[in-house]
Amino acid sequence: MKGFKWTLALVLAMGALLPTVASADRGHWRGSVGVYIGGPGPYYGPGPYYGPYYAYPPPYYVYSPPPVVVQESPPVYVERGEDEAAPPRSKNYWYYCDRPSGYYPYVKECPGGWQRVAPTPPR
Repeated sequence: MKGFKWTLALVLAMGALLPTVASADRGHWRGSVGVYIGGPGPYYGPGPYYGPYYAYPPPYYVYSPPPVVVQESPPVYVERGEDEAAPPRSKNYWYYCDRPSGYYPYVKECPGGWQRVAPTPPR
């Protein structure tokens, strides 16, 4: 037991001193140290056991669904004709209606027809 303690102390002391020797060459030490515990001669026993071999499953690829394209119809514009109920817009005349009594655009529809009136400035 004493021999084992001395050997262990020697190995630990060498391990503590090796980093200083390794850094003597600017940190590039190219040697190797190994410890062999066993009897003399080659070993003919079974090799190391790594456990059973498990193959990786094939890769699972996830594909996104194809994009959905919705074709929108172009907007439909309905052209409205001239509204016969409303008189044509003119900046030179006002339009008056008897029934109901009032001027355009305050009166929207005039069943009896519009009368053109020359504009008078406010007093």
